[in-house]
Amino acid sequence: MLSIIIPCLNEGEGIAGTLAALAPLRERGAEAIVVDGDSRDGTAERAAPWVDAVIMAPRGRAAQMNAGAARARGEILLFLHADSLLPDAADALIIEGLARTRRGWGRFDVTIAGRHPLLRVVERLMNLRSRLTGIATGDQAIFVTKSLFLAAGGYPEIALMEDVALCKRLKRFGPPLCLKHRLTTSGRRWEKHGVLSTILLMWRLRLAYWLGADPGKLALRYDRG
Repeated sequence: MLSIIIPCLNEGEGIAGTLAALAPLRERGAEAIVVDGDSRDGTAERAAPWVDAVIMAPRGRAAQMNAGAARARGEILLFLHADSLLPDAADALIIEGLARTRRGWGRFDVTIAGRHPLLRVVERLMNLRSRLTGIATGDQAIFVTKSLFLAAGGYPEIALMEDVALCKRLKRFGPPLCLKHRLTTSGRRWEKHGVLSTILLMWRLRLAYWLGADPGKLALRYDRG
């Protein structure tokens, strides 16, 4: 079984659309779990009809995803952002891909929704960087066998860059499966703060993290945009 874990915080406006798109996977046996971080906009109530379980966890993407993994019954865990849509037959792509390559984890290529021409550059660079470094972002829907996730110690419960930190742990066990099939993730942050400004911010944050900066302080800079 594939368990899809969706961490949420105040995603009430769009969560039903994301979860409705998972219906074909659930019909084929996948499990969907929403992990809510104490939303104030009815996210949990709107999500409930579309998933197998809604659970509560302390606010923070890493803590929420770890809570979802602990609740999951599937042999493969897929961590999906609340504003992202998987490609068709994502379940088969993951299960068959891991079996074929004998790898324990991986991610999808990504398309960023939006018309700004720089978004096309961003997504190409994101996908290329991930292939070269073996590091994925949460936007790329990281998937991993549950046994490997547990062996790696799960997500480090840090305020930002938890996806990068998990990938560094997983790489010790082997390289990722990089699927060329694209999921679509929202470009809302890029559009809100400006594409170029967001690019520069993310580069600065990532460089600061690699140089040893405190993820908590980086999260404050990220929230300020």
